[in-house]
Amino acid sequence: MSAEPRISVVIASRGRPGLLAEISAALACQTLRPARVVFSVVEGRDLPEAAALYSGALVVTGAPGLPAQRNRGLEAVLGESDILVFLDDDYVPSRFALAGITRFFADNPGHVGANGHLIADGINSAGIDHAEAARLVAAYDAAPTAGAPTLDLRGLYGCNMAYRAAAIGAARFDERLPLYGWQEDIDFAAQLLSRGRLGKTDAFAGVHRGIKAARSSGVRLGYSQVANPLYLMRKGTMRRSYSLRLIARNVLANHWRALRQEPWVDRRGRVRGNWLALADALLGRADPERILRL
Repeated sequence: MSAEPRISVVIASRGRPGLLAEISAALACQTLRPARVVFSVVEGRDLPEAAALYSGALVVTGAPGLPAQRNRGLEAVLGESDILVFLDDDYVPSRFALAGITRFFADNPGHVGANGHLIADGINSAGIDHAEAARLVAAYDAAPTAGAPTLDLRGLYGCNMAYRAAAIGAARFDERLPLYGWQEDIDFAAQLLSRGRLGKTDAFAGVHRGIKAARSSGVRLGYSQVANPLYLMRKGTMRRSYSLRLIARNVLANHWRALRQEPWVDRRGRVRGNWLALADALLGRADPERILRL
């Protein structure tokens, strides 16, 4: 890696132009400006007005689906990057995030990928509004934590993943995990485990807002919660024990919470999707791509 590594940021999004305007503003405030920002979308209306888009950003378009969109962004800049960062469109980074990622890889040559510290995560709630996320990040930046030991991981959380570009090679996000993808982040990271370590670090940080708009239907997500781990278990990128625990945890949570369904989650739809996938699994035909026909 050169003395001044080239760091690129890839953000896949669909139907959420307001979020792309907000993350554009956050990237413009970074203490280390990225060499390249890529917005991977499906069509032009996924983008905010040109004035609100990160200046000089590369826009790539194509078929929908998180894995496919991330692959298009990855391929657009892999050859010109030393570090590749994948952020969700509803992630609000610390203004020191990219500088911290660069420092992390310089200080940890054995690592090929890392997750940063999540100041807050709204994925299991109605979500965190932008003003609150910005307040949390500003408070963190006023007194950032540092120095905690890096924890080894076997997969990375997709909302804030950073990779050493040279380690990626031919690894790609699995497009057989369509639409929202679900566990595509774990699968991608697992492909790199033979090339180095994956870790969780406080060298960079941010808030994952967990915004629910434009997400997959409850039935489709419920099906993916069973079919995707089974598929990745067979593929060899997810351990059997982890796959079965993940399925059991989500199926049980959906059934329990369906009794008092949260307004922001279609629990009954997820339960139906769980049972469709379990029935398909018993018949030997569980397939992640079946959600395209549900």
